[in-house]
Amino acid sequence: MSFIVVSPLSRIAEMAVRHKARDMISLIAREQAFHRPGVIAPERHLTLAMNDITFKGTGGLVAPDETHVQGIIEFAASWRQETPLLIHCWMGVSRSPAAALIAALSLAPDQSEEELARRLRAASPFATPNTRLIEIGDTLLDRGGRLVAAVRTIGRGADADGNAAFLLGIRDAACG
Repeated sequence: MSFIVVSPLSRIAEMAVRHKARDMISLIAREQAFHRPGVIAPERHLTLAMNDITFKGTGGLVAPDETHVQGIIEFAASWRQETPLLIHCWMGVSRSPAAALIAALSLAPDQSEEELARRLRAASPFATPNTRLIEIGDTLLDRGGRLVAAVRTIGRGADADGNAAFLLGIRDAACG
């Protein structure tokens, strides 16, 4: 089964090595400096510069937009799934869980948004997917509001210290 490793920035090297990830998506503020783990080739690393905000016009911050979400979808489509996809943001709580949901639905569009959201919550009690990314993903993936509703159903995650990584299968393991 193919899976996505969702991680805070502080643990990307550890998670890349532990899970043998060779593909990575970084959702990080444009001014945030970090080092790509050596096991991730530059051509298999997508960096999307955005802040963890839910609306445009927030004092010079970059709101997630359609180009960011399209980038997630296209990069996921290019991922060969032989090794896990590593997705991270600053704390691994908002932007990266949203990107993981979008990537999973783009790769396995026949699955239930509700089941996917429940699997996310089971994998991480802390995940609170960025609502702007989810809304844009819902639109670009033609989910008819079902992804937004499913994420709303699981609600806000527990408070987090930004140290919890987790795994999310592309599909339910029972479905193959």
